[in-house]
Amino acid sequence: MKHIIKIFIVASLFIVSLAVFNACKTPEAILNKSGAQLWGENCNRCHNAPDPMTYSDDQWDVATEHMRQKALLTDREITKIREFLKNAN
Repeated sequence: MKHIIKIFIVASLFIVSLAVFNACKTPEAILNKSGAQLWGENCNRCHNAPDPMTYSDDQWDVATEHMRQKALLTDREITKIREFLKNAN
């Protein structure tokens, strides 16, 4: 009986670990979006996003780092947004 309980516990921990790991993965739909799409969807959620030509590359670095933390964006998302902004200014 103790052996079955140990197997059940190990299997349960394995299943929970898989669920947590998969929950942390960025959904494929987000991975395939361009910086322009991410900019439009995320930045306009809370405020009117300024024209990309409003700021210099250095200013966009500061602004996007601040907004990455505030909007809980992934490194990949903010990199795409930052590249879009720098190419558009």
